[in-house]
Amino acid sequence: MSKKILIAEDSSVIMNLIRKILAQKNYEVMAAKDGKKVLELVDKENFDLILMDINIPKMDGIACTRQIRAMDDEQKARVPIFAITGNARNYSVDDFKRTGIDEYLEKPLDFDRLVKLVDQYLA
Repeated sequence: MSKKILIAEDSSVIMNLIRKILAQKNYEVMAAKDGKKVLELVDKENFDLILMDINIPKMDGIACTRQIRAMDDEQKARVPIFAITGNARNYSVDDFKRTGIDEYLEKPLDFDRLVKLVDQYLA
């Protein structure tokens, strides 16, 4: 059974690139362009991994991650979450760890590293 990944990203270009790359690896990919939509999808479905842009509309990736980590459903609350950001707000790796983010990928994305980390977490 293929693993299911949620991409939280407001840039269609980045979202489509990630989607194509992960689809080639036979991952099932869903996408959300804002934080509220991310929470709706996580509430309805189980994901094996979430790629979370930090600067998304309606609720940023940090607040969104905090809400996911606080969920009563343990499987949902513990899903691996990777932050994707240009680090515009200058979060440190410690900030991400405290929030419950498992990995951090800087923009412009290194797609080889992305695939390697995704494979590693979902192996």
